[in-house]
Amino acid sequence: MASDIVAQLADSLAKAGVEDGELSYKGQGRKLDDAQSVEEIVKEIQDFEGLQALRLEGNTFGVEAAQAIAKALETKSQFQRCYWSDMFTGRLRPEIPPALNSLGDALMLAGARLTVLDLSDNAFGPDGVKGIENLLKSTACYTLQELRLNNCGMGIGGGKILAASLIQCHKKSSAEGTPLSLKVFVAGRNRLENDGATALAQAFKLMGTMEEVHMPQNGINHPGVTALASAMQHNPALRILNLNDNTFTEKGAIAMAQALKHLRSIQVINFGDCLVRPAGAAAIAETVSEGLPILKELNLSFCEITEEAALAVAQAVTNKDQLVKLDLNGNCLGEDGCKALRDAMEDMNMGEILGSLSDDEGDQDDDDQDDDDDDEDVDEEELEEEEEEEEEEEESNDNKLSTPVSAPRPPDVSSFLSFPSPDKLLKLGAKRALLIEQQVDVSDATKTAEAFLKIASVYKEENDDVKNAVLDSIDALLKKAFSTPSFQGYTFVSSLLVLLGLIKSEDKVKPVLVVPGHLITLEHVVRQDYFPKENVAVLTAFMSRNDKVLDSCGNARNGLQSTLHRVGADS
Repeated sequence: MASDIVAQLADSLAKAGVEDGELSYKGQGRKLDDAQSVEEIVKEIQDFEGLQALRLEGNTFGVEAAQAIAKALETKSQFQRCYWSDMFTGRLRPEIPPALNSLGDALMLAGARLTVLDLSDNAFGPDGVKGIENLLKSTACYTLQELRLNNCGMGIGGGKILAASLIQCHKKSSAEGTPLSLKVFVAGRNRLENDGATALAQAFKLMGTMEEVHMPQNGINHPGVTALASAMQHNPALRILNLNDNTFTEKGAIAMAQALKHLRSIQVINFGDCLVRPAGAAAIAETVSEGLPILKELNLSFCEITEEAALAVAQAVTNKDQLVKLDLNGNCLGEDGCKALRDAMEDMNMGEILGSLSDDEGDQDDDDQDDDDDDEDVDEEELEEEEEEEEEEEESNDNKLSTPVSAPRPPDVSSFLSFPSPDKLLKLGAKRALLIEQQVDVSDATKTAEAFLKIASVYKEENDDVKNAVLDSIDALLKKAFSTPSFQGYTFVSSLLVLLGLIKSEDKVKPVLVVPGHLITLEHVVRQDYFPKENVAVLTAFMSRNDKVLDSCGNARNGLQSTLHRVGADS
């Protein structure tokens, strides 16, 4: 009976390799310049009855190619989801707006009702936002639920255009009785700064339906943070707030702490590398102590927090029975402070929740900290100068190749994930696990599976540094994934099996070249507490098949099979 259930589950997973109504050319690395180069794609779009989603990411499209695809979309009235990230690599900046305009016009002409628009990792700048401005204001976006514009170099100007478009869309859709109800907004690494963030805050406040807001690394200081805090109060369903690597200082942190008091649905708070400082941390601790009943993750790492404030945060999470991670790494606790924090968490039987403290900065006297107002004045002056320089540089670069224009961000996780190597992984440094965890969108099970295989591919049994770096990074990534409420474990396993070539997919997914590191790392994962035991039986079923794709990994395959059987028997 059990084997029948596993077989049925495996069969259903095999069939779930692609969502209904989805056509994908994801990650094929094709350079498509003109209409002739996309003839096959155009025909498949035209012939696909009931097309709902199109994945173009990981290829590069010229204006004529985009226009040809747009023409094919003009009749697709059931279309809903645009997965169009990373589709203009190597293109001239002036090429991108007309390509986006043609695609947007086609969706409007088709009468599409979008739910997902993902244009992340397209370095299109403010002009690129203008390329989707009409689409965002149209009826096609009245139903939009997810807007993903991560790492697009929008800048302040692009942020303002985007905010105005969302406000206009909400106004027009409300007049028709179907107000825009955006739930997920992702716009990290876009140099939005205070003015861009403040403009977007107005849109968030107006909509009031946000469930996830991700705006890391945008150069936002306390005025922009305060505006966002005010807006978040009007979004009671907010579950995830990620403002990592902006500059709160005490003013912004205290404003955010007040806002959090209104957010009883919040589950993940990521204020890592935000300079909240002791007073800000104490204010956040007070809010956590008084409310936030279903908090699962709190990140206040690298924030110049001292021992007293860190202990206040630890005390605040005492009764948070759903908390799975508290990150206070990289602060100013000192050796004694780190010990006191660990002891406090152990005394509350929550020691396993506390993340590593390996990057602690040591004791720091309060007198050494500059006055907040002085810091902020300097920061804002510097930011204005940098913005002027960047605008001048963008004007002179109009005819250069499109490249990411976001702030420099060494070490480069994107480079590692694009072209993995052991050396690149080690060069990410001691914070590699955190950096990778921040880079990968764990709400997308397929992207998480892809990242898993890329990290695992560089595993070296004979090199302890590389081996430990791989396993630590994998553990951090998957712990976060499986503790994220929206993460779909079965989809992750299904995607993993598709990418390993063990399940055939209608999605034209090209399997990876399987190496022993993939299976050795997977063997490590299935032994961990975070990995759901119900997935073990599915992996066992597929790993037991006589698949030639695993022939080159004999010892690693045998080790994985043995561990799967043992874990399955124990559960």
